[in-house]
Amino acid sequence: MVVRRQEMYRTCAVCSRTLLQGERASRYSPGGDQWVDVCPLCIDQANENGWIKEGTPTQPIVAETTRKKRRRFGGLSALIEPRRTEEPEPMVSEPVLRRLSPEEQHLVEAAEVFNKSPYARTIAGVAKSLGAARVSMLPLSGTNAEIVITIAWDISWYQYRVVFESAQPVRLEERGQDLSELAERYQTWNATFDPTTFLRPEIPRF
Repeated sequence: MVVRRQEMYRTCAVCSRTLLQGERASRYSPGGDQWVDVCPLCIDQANENGWIKEGTPTQPIVAETTRKKRRRFGGLSALIEPRRTEEPEPMVSEPVLRRLSPEEQHLVEAAEVFNKSPYARTIAGVAKSLGAARVSMLPLSGTNAEIVITIAWDISWYQYRVVFESAQPVRLEERGQDLSELAERYQTWNATFDPTTFLRPEIPRF
C-alpha cells in the first residue's frame, strides 16, 4: 500500500500542530463545505467556534435548546446574580503600570492582548499535555510597537506576533518541532505561561 504524503502529515485546523502518527483526530466542518482535522486538545475550541462535528446533525439541536432555556430564565437570573463580564482583570494596576519602563509596559500590554485571544486557550490545552513551557517575549525595534512571543517545549514551539495597531493584533507567525530551529534571540526566556493565568512577563517590579 502506498501512503500518500498528505496522510502522513496532518495538522490540527485550530492550533496548527502536526498530528502525531496514530494520534486520533476528530473531523469538523468550519463552514459546512469541507472537513478538517481537530486534535483532542482543541475539540472544545472547535465546539465553541460552532464547527460541525462529522456524524452529527447539521443543526445544533442541543445548543438551540440551551439558548432557549437561557432566554427563558435570563430575566430572573439577571435579578439574582450581577452581570458578569468577559473582560479579564488587568494584569497590573494603573499605578504599577506607570512605574514600569516603556518596554516593560509594552510587554505587559502584549501579554494582556495575547491572553484575550483564542491562541491563549489553545496554548493552555497544549501546556496541559506537554507541561511547563519556556516563553520569550521579544520587542522589535521600529515605529510601531511589536512583540514576538515564542512558547516552546522540547518537541514543539509556537511563535506569535503582537501588533498593537492592527485589526488582528495577534497572529501565528511560525511553528516548529525542534528548539534548534529558533534563532538565539528568541530563546531569552523572560516570561511564563500557566494554563490558568496564561501569559505573564517576568518583571521584578510586578
